[in-house]
Amino acid sequence: MPDMRRPLPRVPNPKVVVTRELADEIMARMEQLFNVTLNRDDTPYSREQLCDAVQHCDVLVPTVTDEIDAALIDAAGDRLKLIANFGAGVNHIDLKACRRRGIIVTNTPGVLTEDTADMTMALIVSVPRRLAEGEKLVRSGQWKGWSPGGMLGHRIGGKALGIIGMGRIGQAVARRARAFGLTIHYHNRNRLPKVVEAELGAQWHPNLDEMLANIDILTLHTPRNAESENLLSADRIALLRAHVHVINTSRGGIVDEEALIDALESGRLAGAGLDVWRHEPEIDPRLLALPNVVMTPHMGSATYEGRMASGEKVITNIRAWADGHRPPDQVLEGWV
Repeated sequence: MPDMRRPLPRVPNPKVVVTRELADEIMARMEQLFNVTLNRDDTPYSREQLCDAVQHCDVLVPTVTDEIDAALIDAAGDRLKLIANFGAGVNHIDLKACRRRGIIVTNTPGVLTEDTADMTMALIVSVPRRLAEGEKLVRSGQWKGWSPGGMLGHRIGGKALGIIGMGRIGQAVARRARAFGLTIHYHNRNRLPKVVEAELGAQWHPNLDEMLANIDILTLHTPRNAESENLLSADRIALLRAHVHVINTSRGGIVDEEALIDALESGRLAGAGLDVWRHEPEIDPRLLALPNVVMTPHMGSATYEGRMASGEKVITNIRAWADGHRPPDQVLEGWV
């Protein structure tokens, strides 16, 4: 772990490369503060463009669409000293390679918590109540009017919600879900303080498999890393009861997508609400064909307020580093 007390060298007017188009106000502020190269057409950088960028800048500002792996870090010039990620997740950045090269990595934690929790709750309601199917039916012109058996879904009040990952977002989801009458169950590496459990009405399950066998809706809120890759595996999907709906607004690689599709196609799961996929923006055509899957285009954090707050955090981290201080949102050892 770096010595947080040791001052850093000042870097006046650092060269900054931003790989995607950010809010106009954020880009204008960056132009005032730094020697910045912006990507105003928002086309994702190619591998060659990323390689060129890391060789000629002091600060790289990537997003989740940029794969900053060990080979890219090793190809970087000695000038690159800060990767100021736009977003909270850093699974697309090889932190060990950065640490080996002495490159600081920052992220933008906390600002997207409420937005992502809102989207998660929307999917928790939408999938059991078949809202997407109903909307498509109305638009098709085939709706014949109300009937006692028309578009029947399932109520969520009184159901058991299982949450994998009880960090900021998991807790924000729990607060919303409790207001809808769901009982809260969670699996987390560490148990929450009892006062927090009491506030959320949440029951901790140290054994994930045991929790999966006893819930009605499952939502995932854990970072994607080596430990969480395919965390919801085929074996664990088999533990879920047939009426369960799976919600994922976290990262696609946490779920074994093949096993999820098989379970949905065979009726061994009732439905899913997905905002992320393993190979996005490519989506398996089998998912597109399933009426019991609600799909959104990785928009869980997509609010004007959230994007502005993320951009402001990026600027704050760069300015602190350029002034010779440790950035407030430096990603430390525990992320690896």
